[in-house]
Amino acid sequence: MTELHASAGTGPGDAHFAVFPDRADAAAVARSFARPGSRTLAHASGRPWLVGHWHDDEVVTAGAGGACVAVVGCCPADADELRRRTARLRDLAELDALARSLPGSFHLVGALDGRIRVQGTASGLRLVFHAEIDGVQVAATRADTLAAALGLDPDIEELAVRLLWPAPYPLFETSMWRSVTAVAPQDAVVVAADGRTVRHTRWWTPPEPVRPLAEAAPQIRTALEEAVGARTRQGGVVSCDLSGGLDSTSVCFLADRSPAHVVASTWPGRDPADTDLHWAERAMGHLPDVEHVVWDADASPLVYEDLLGIDDLLDEPTIGVMDRSRVLHHLPGLTARGSRLHLTGIGGDHVAWCSDAYYHRLLRTRPLFALRQLRGYRALWHWPLGGTARALADSRPYGKWLADAAGRLRGPLPPSVTTSLGWGMTPRLFDWVTPETERMARRALLAAAATAAPLHPDRGLHTDLEQIRSCTRIIRQWDRMAALAGLPMASPFLDDRVIEACLAVRPSERVTPWRYKPVLTAAMRGVVPEDCLRRANKATAAMDAANGLRDHRADLLALWEDSRLAELGLVDGAELRRLAQRPASKGLSDAILYSTIAAEVWLRGLDRSRTRAAHP
Repeated sequence: MTELHASAGTGPGDAHFAVFPDRADAAAVARSFARPGSRTLAHASGRPWLVGHWHDDEVVTAGAGGACVAVVGCCPADADELRRRTARLRDLAELDALARSLPGSFHLVGALDGRIRVQGTASGLRLVFHAEIDGVQVAATRADTLAAALGLDPDIEELAVRLLWPAPYPLFETSMWRSVTAVAPQDAVVVAADGRTVRHTRWWTPPEPVRPLAEAAPQIRTALEEAVGARTRQGGVVSCDLSGGLDSTSVCFLADRSPAHVVASTWPGRDPADTDLHWAERAMGHLPDVEHVVWDADASPLVYEDLLGIDDLLDEPTIGVMDRSRVLHHLPGLTARGSRLHLTGIGGDHVAWCSDAYYHRLLRTRPLFALRQLRGYRALWHWPLGGTARALADSRPYGKWLADAAGRLRGPLPPSVTTSLGWGMTPRLFDWVTPETERMARRALLAAAATAAPLHPDRGLHTDLEQIRSCTRIIRQWDRMAALAGLPMASPFLDDRVIEACLAVRPSERVTPWRYKPVLTAAMRGVVPEDCLRRANKATAAMDAANGLRDHRADLLALWEDSRLAELGLVDGAELRRLAQRPASKGLSDAILYSTIAAEVWLRGLDRSRTRAAHP
């Protein structure tokens, strides 16, 4: 069933592939996707089914009768059980239940009687795209793979949208190429037997947040145990972030229970007020079998480092480029200590905590309870009474909120209470963005406003889902960067089963001004010692960001000297150069440059990848 190119040597952690119908014309298209080092999974007919790159440990396949199923990524799927379920497959829709039952993070691909079905993860960490190539619908895990086959340039209007700070849902979930269609994370794409007819079908719906925490905590613990276990069950050496925060500490203690030997990695912050090392050392007092590595805080890269040399991006701009050097810096040292995989606590903030916007509904359903909690939030976040009242009284539907945002793109940044209790952060454009870019972004916002529905009617759950999916767009890129650097990363909190277990908890118990991450402390009680569960804050990298802006202003200046965005008429290069020479300018410390830098760095990387392809 599998054919391996003679020069294949794919390492784990960067699985990507295209999927083809079982047709002669599709086989001809598939041949153009084959590259040195690529692998092929075949249909029962012998024609190509999957063509791409993956490691042996990242794929489980089963075939029976006219059905084939492939699980690609991290999933402890049992091959015999997968074969039994494949043998019973009578309709591709039955794969919905399979997808919702398996732990880990993976793509699921099915083929039955000439039809194919492809899905990623509900988290958005693993995505699916499709495009028509020579009359055949081809699905793929990366949009740039399809765009390259079609010889496409990025769409200017999509670039304009990505310059919004931030681009709201659904605008950040589109493909950067007009002829390449993105599949929503909650959907699968199904290609009919004719190879041309395509439809999207929903396979995932978020749980309603109605479960008491006491009832949900054991399920959350089990889901997180299985997520960590999926990565550690093979033993060997794995490394874990150990910031001393609840998220990474939980992952580290769970990994220590596994067959793997654990190396804990702590990066103290430059800020003297940073207490990460204190809390990490407290955790290490309970982990005698774990090796602890503490890195030199002053040796860690700053934000904005090495922006000019980035050439490992995927198929869209990402603000993750600002921290790329920081993310990758310690990986060689962990590899030297034998680590085969690095586990992070990323995602814990998004699933074990939740949006304050739930109180918009709770005020209407449980007013006395909500008012008591909101008093706490006002004290905690210094929300003014008038602003809080206005935010709570705002009952605009999501489409109206998007349409209104289109008319205020140059306005001041909204107050934090408006963002916290509303549909999210209202998008903005800044002085260096051209009027034509503003027109394109406004047009896209108004078009989305006419049809877009929120991810959930409750603005709290909508915001939670949007933040998870915004986070995974960054982590998806970091995972690729880490795999190419030689040490794959994994973030167990972002597995679908973990997300589902956490989102099911009643919001009144998930988010409260009186307790820090109550969901995680309840779920990890008995796994993480009590004195480690008492931490009620987390460190920030504000000093690293401010110093990076100052220390790397020469790189920022060089970025705008021959700006690709300026060549396209999307930004004013002269204004950006003036800003680079004044890193203390008002507002820059609030990350408002991030989306512009992300788009510029991505376009430059795209140029380099095309040059390499033309001159291998």
